[in-house]
Amino acid sequence: MRMIEIDAHGLVSAARQLHTPNQDQRPEAIDISLVVIHNISLPPGQYGGDGVLQLFTNRLDKDAHPYYASIHQLRVSAHFFIRRDGELIQFVPCEQRAWHAGVSSWQQRERCNDFSVGIELEGSDDEPFMAPQYETLNLLLGGLRQRYPIAAVVGHSDIAPGRKTDPGPYFDWSRLSAATDLIAIAH
Repeated sequence: MRMIEIDAHGLVSAARQLHTPNQDQRPEAIDISLVVIHNISLPPGQYGGDGVLQLFTNRLDKDAHPYYASIHQLRVSAHFFIRRDGELIQFVPCEQRAWHAGVSSWQQRERCNDFSVGIELEGSDDEPFMAPQYETLNLLLGGLRQRYPIAAVVGHSDIAPGRKTDPGPYFDWSRLSAATDLIAIAH
């Protein structure tokens, strides 16, 4: 199986690295055992711009789009962002805790940020994701499984039901060949 390699610090050399201050240390003696898949686009439904990058690095201009006025103060991040063309961007080393899950629970364990890796796909609940995104995601999932004891791959909606809907109805779980045996747990 092809995969993306992840070093001992949780960095992916194949990814464009963008530092975010929105991270901190994971609790000690916690295994990274969960992958959470999200979707995001900024402005909503628009792709290819820098809105997501600016949000995750606390540089979102509240005046650049009407929607930004309500979210520019958020302090959020994910470990990875996969653009529509498959480009992989890393904001947080896997060994650190990203701030992507919010109030969350998986199999009676709360605070999913403590033990998960968050992957944002450029997209929305309203349309399909692109083939290059699935290709990159599968390579990344292969690398994560090689490095960490990943027990499940889930959507944000699975860990925050009623609060979150992503990755949404157009995300095709059957296309995740690198984690097929782990997806059955959630879907």
